[in-house]
Amino acid sequence: MSTDLKRPPRRMPGWAKVVAAFALVLALLFAGIRLAVLPGVKDLLGTRSHDRSGPALLKSINDMSRYDAASGDFQVVVDLEKDAKYLPSAIRGTRTLYVGAGTVEAYVDLGKVGDKDVTVNKDRTSATLRLPHARLGEPALDADHSYAVSKQRGLLDRLGDLFSDNPDSEHAVQKLAVSHIGEAAKGSGLTERAETNTTDMLEGLLHSLGFEDVHVSYG
Repeated sequence: MSTDLKRPPRRMPGWAKVVAAFALVLALLFAGIRLAVLPGVKDLLGTRSHDRSGPALLKSINDMSRYDAASGDFQVVVDLEKDAKYLPSAIRGTRTLYVGAGTVEAYVDLGKVGDKDVTVNKDRTSATLRLPHARLGEPALDADHSYAVSKQRGLLDRLGDLFSDNPDSEHAVQKLAVSHIGEAAKGSGLTERAETNTTDMLEGLLHSLGFEDVHVSYG
């Protein structure tokens, strides 16, 4: 009498299960990418933004005594390259091409004008004012019109980005853009325009108050 012996099913090794699971995940990802081109599926697989920020807190209130008399819009192209001393840029190094747009205000600080800086005659028909020279404010970078044109990273830098977030990746080029915009503002004639506009404003104001002769100087 013969008996058929059934062999027990062969179990899949542990490493094979890992490979099979990884292949399944890749297959699902590729399938999702292909399905995303179909109408309606892209919205299903897309991402949504949720703003869970807390309320803004008032830190302080400062009284403003300056007159913002002129403003300049600037744009600069920053080409920042960082490389290693003994490694080629393809292995270790970054190069970023960044377009920075910003604004610089020119103002006259009227809060520094004292009693001795204002002279009025007895008939209140003539006034002489001595004001401090106009100054430049801090450059303000316009985030809506500033952007990175290209980013080149070496192999080691790309691997580092995979394992850690780098929130300061554009901080260096943004800081450099602000510095260049500030330097450009110094030679742009903004302070001269601010003093001219402040003079026109004060002359118009005092003339409307009945003063016939108004003299404004800076220094």
